[in-house]
Order: sequence, then structure tokens, then C-alpha cells
Amino acid sequence: MNSNINNTVVLLKNVYKSFDVGDQSIEVLRDLNLAVNTGEFISVVGQSGSGKSTLLNMITGIDSPTSGEVIVTREPIHELTENELAGWRGTNIGIIFQFFQMLPALSLLQNVILPMDFSGHIPRRKRKQRATELLELVGLEDQLHKLPNMVSGGQQQRAAVARALANDPPLLVADEPTGNLDPRTADDVFQLFLDLASQGKTIIMVTHNHSLANQVPRAIELMNGQITRDVKSPPAGELK
Repeated sequence: MNSNINNTVVLLKNVYKSFDVGDQSIEVLRDLNLAVNTGEFISVVGQSGSGKSTLLNMITGIDSPTSGEVIVTREPIHELTENELAGWRGTNIGIIFQFFQMLPALSLLQNVILPMDFSGHIPRRKRKQRATELLELVGLEDQLHKLPNMVSGGQQQRAAVARALANDPPLLVADEPTGNLDPRTADDVFQLFLDLASQGKTIIMVTHNHSLANQVPRAIELMNGQITRDVKSPPAGELK
């Protein structure tokens, strides 16, 4: 891995992860090494059971490696306590899920404000304005005060992107962000990710959609817990 540590947002070194199932130990990640630099947009593909979700859990600190090092935003998160991880996660990572996970009783605006209330990273007096600007950024300026069930799935996912950006994290992690959307809406949301990447956001996106994955500047494929392909794609405009 040729990577300047000062420019590296994610660094996994010799990571192994095993789970005990009954009297057996199942190895899910095997000697995995990965470096993601500031401003990179990468896709992660692989069959079910290849280790994609476990990889995301390593990067977000949801789970810890059996052995190896996980350094994210220059923090060795494999050494942090649960309380330290919660505080770190709130300001360093924005997570976007397949099923939106918007709180149904809160408006889109309130959903975006919530992470700022939890972390305290953004001054209270600036939170409503920032949430409004983020919803405008994702094209929802006329939907601010609607409840999630009053807007479409694509609009909920756009709001989820705005929520992930609330604390201006250096890293966005998206787990099948278009998997629950129709093809046209999926393309719209994917374009939003491309726009964010062009503005310098670092994005890691797990997807089963190979068409979208091939449009991402860097594509990683997992198989049996190891990276079997790590290639840079041509810019979207050069794809045939």
C-alpha cells in the first residue's frame, strides 16, 4: 500500500476477523490490507458472505478485529473503548443505510438536526441553518417540514445523506444506499455521491449494483475475506 499516512482516512493493516459458531471458528476477513486516501470514492463489491459487511463494521468501529490494526481518521479505533468509539463516530463518520432509518415522528429537518444535538460538534445556534442548507444541497428545500412517510423513498435517502453530512465528517460510509430504490431514483442518488466526491468527500460504498460500482473511481472486490481486485476505473465520461 503506497499511502501517505497524513493523507490517509482509512488504513487497515493485516486485519483478521473470526467469529465463533458453536465449537468452530469462522474466519471472515483474512490478512486484509486497505488504504483509502482523502477525497477517494471507492465501491466495495462481492458475493454474500465475502466479508463486505464485516469490513464496514471494522471501518465504522461497530466491531473490532481479531488481530491487526484499524486506523480511521488517524485514530487507532481498535484500541478505543465503547464510549470513546461512540464519541469518535459521531464526528468522524457519516453512515448511510439501505433502509434510510429516518425517525418517523420527526420531520426531515429534525432528523438532520438530531446528529448535531447528539455530538455537540456544531454550535446550537447554527444547527437549524446547517440542516436547512444540507437539505437544500440534496434537493429537498421544499420538503423540510414533512415527515419521512410523506415523501418518496428516494427523497428519504437524500435526507439520509444530508443527515450523514450533519457533523461534516471526513468519511461517508454507505451500505447498499441504492438497494431499496428503483433504477432511476438509484441513479439520482448515486449522482449525489459523485457530486459529493467531486467536492472532496471521502466515500466508501458497498453495493451489489455492478453498473454503479464500475462508475466509481476505484473498485474493490472481496472474496472469502480477502481483496481480490482493487482497480481504478476511468472517469464516468469515458465509460462506454
